[in-house]
Amino acid sequence: MALKRKPDWLRVKLPGQGEYRDVDKILKDLDLHTVCRSARCPNIADCWGQRTATIMILGDVCTRFCRFCAVTPGNPRGYVDETEPGRVAEAVRRMKLRYVVLTSVDRDDLADGGAEHFARTIRLIKEQDPNVLVEPLIPDFGVGARHAVPSRLKKIIDAKPDVIAHNLETVERLTPHVRDRRSSYTLSLDVLKTLKELEPRVVTKSGIMVGLGETDDEVYQALQDMRGVGVEIVTIGQYLQPTRKHLEVERFVTPEQFAEYEERGKEMGFLSATCAPLVRSSYHAAEAASIIRNRKRIRDEKPT
Repeated sequence: MALKRKPDWLRVKLPGQGEYRDVDKILKDLDLHTVCRSARCPNIADCWGQRTATIMILGDVCTRFCRFCAVTPGNPRGYVDETEPGRVAEAVRRMKLRYVVLTSVDRDDLADGGAEHFARTIRLIKEQDPNVLVEPLIPDFGVGARHAVPSRLKKIIDAKPDVIAHNLETVERLTPHVRDRRSSYTLSLDVLKTLKELEPRVVTKSGIMVGLGETDDEVYQALQDMRGVGVEIVTIGQYLQPTRKHLEVERFVTPEQFAEYEERGKEMGFLSATCAPLVRSSYHAAEAASIIRNRKRIRDEKPT
C-alpha cells in the first residue's frame, strides 16, 4: 500500500556534509547504533548537522514488535557487548556533546531488561565529564511483568542521570493496536509513577505520537495522565509511516493543532511541553537543559 503524501510542513532537508559527515564517521568508527538511523527518524540531517545524536545501546535487535517502529525485531539470545558503554562514553567525548540522549531496544531476553547496562553507560559518561547532561530514554524493563519493577528502575536512578524519559507512545485506546502486547499504557504510567516514588527529585519526561487514529480529547487525556504521575517534560509529534509494512498514517495533524496541544500542556503544569509535527522525544532535547539545571540547583539547595 502506498505511503501517504506528506504535507508541506513535514518536508525535511536531506543529509549533507560537514558536521553530519563528522558525526556519521565517529559513530561508524566506534561501531555504535543510533535510533536516528535504525528508526528512520526524519530529523537525522538536522540533529547530526548540529552534532547531536540519540545513541541506541544494547544492540539493534528488539525483542518486541511495535507496529509503528522500524527497528529490527528478533531475539538477541542474551548477547550483551560489555565494551559498548565505554565506546558510548568515547563517542560523547569525540562529539563534544554537552547533552546526550541514550535509548535502547527492548531486551526481554535479559533478566533485568538491560537496566544495569544502561546504568553503567550513564556512569561512564559522567565519570568522563560530570558536566555532560545525560537523558536515558528507557524501556519499561518489564520482562513480562504487569507492573513496574522498582529494583530495575532504581539502577537507573542511582546512576544519577539528569532526566529520565519513558514514552507512552500513543493514547490508551490505541496502545494494544500500536504497541507490542508485552507493552501497556498502564505499565508505562506505572514506570513513570514509580520513578517519582523512588526519587521525588528526579526529572521525568514522556511523549506520544499523533496521527494513528486518536482523537484530540484522547490526546488531552494522555497529557493529564502523564501529569498525574508527575511527568514534567512532554513531547508530542506526528507519526510517520516508516515502511509499507507499518501502520498507516490516519491523519496529518496541523501545526495549529500542535500549538493547541502545547498550550494545553503548559496549562496543565508541565515544565516543558514541546509539540510540533517533527518533534520526537529526543529532538532538540538539549533545549530543556536550562530547565534541568535550574531544577538541579533547587534540588541541591534543599534537604531531602
